[in-house]
Amino acid sequence: FWDFLILFFCLPVVIFNEITKKRLLGDVSCRIVPFMEVSSLGVTTFSLCALGIDRFHAATSPQASTRPIEQCQSIIAKLAVIWVGSMMLSVPEILLWQLAQDALPVSGMVMEYCTMKPSSNLPESVYSLVLTYQNARMWWYFGCYFCLPILFTVSCQLVTRRISSTEKKTECRGTKHSQCESHLNCTIIGLTIIYGLCTTPENVCNIVVAYMSPDMSKQTLDLLNLINQFFLFFKCSVTPVLLLCLCRPLGQAFMDCCCCCCEGCSPDTTSSEGSADSKLKTEMSSSIFFDKPRESPPPLLAVGTPC
Repeated sequence: FWDFLILFFCLPVVIFNEITKKRLLGDVSCRIVPFMEVSSLGVTTFSLCALGIDRFHAATSPQASTRPIEQCQSIIAKLAVIWVGSMMLSVPEILLWQLAQDALPVSGMVMEYCTMKPSSNLPESVYSLVLTYQNARMWWYFGCYFCLPILFTVSCQLVTRRISSTEKKTECRGTKHSQCESHLNCTIIGLTIIYGLCTTPENVCNIVVAYMSPDMSKQTLDLLNLINQFFLFFKCSVTPVLLLCLCRPLGQAFMDCCCCCCEGCSPDTTSSEGSADSKLKTEMSSSIFFDKPRESPPPLLAVGTPC
């Protein structure tokens, strides 16, 4: 959902600015776009960490049949912590950016652009904090939004694989359960690889610009910033598709919901009951985040629509 917000709001603003040299929504977009982009990095970072913890918990828990189903309130609480925490860490971006204007030397047209410069109207204590954030922003990006998710995911995967290999020597687990665990681990690894590849150019550019900015022109800096933004947009576009393709139950549920909206895909009642039966069995056999009991599925109810 946050990736959708980035593509729906930030992408049109960036494209409009590059075409017209005018900032859509003015100073508001200069503050909101960086805030949403950094929040997107935080949401992805902490989500990957939460998924790594979940896979470790699944590997160290007893048999799948004795694991309790996590309540919806607990899941919502975790998502709230991830979202609120990411937005709180991104608040300095709102105070760091502001709108600036400059006249082109050839045509004389006034060009609007966003500059990283705290406003002098801020209180002295807040102004000093924003300056401190600006000076440490490069290494904060690199440490929190790049190293943390990658190292955390790799560590969890190594520990999980070691525990799983130890359990395989002591007890024989079901083949279906092992395939499900392996498939979920591959999903998390795929998401981490995409995230790492898309955020590497931005971190490299930040480090290079920090030490070579006096020798680089403004056009070069703007071009590097634009490339970094489009790498973020590419990540936001690929991540949901990758998740739907790698996680079969989620992809199947998404296709079923899409078919519900199409009149030509509406089957009769008998086929609807069969599809609901197979869908429920698929959901019982695999989950994106949590391992559900697989011994005694609940009684199936008659369903009259594809939904």
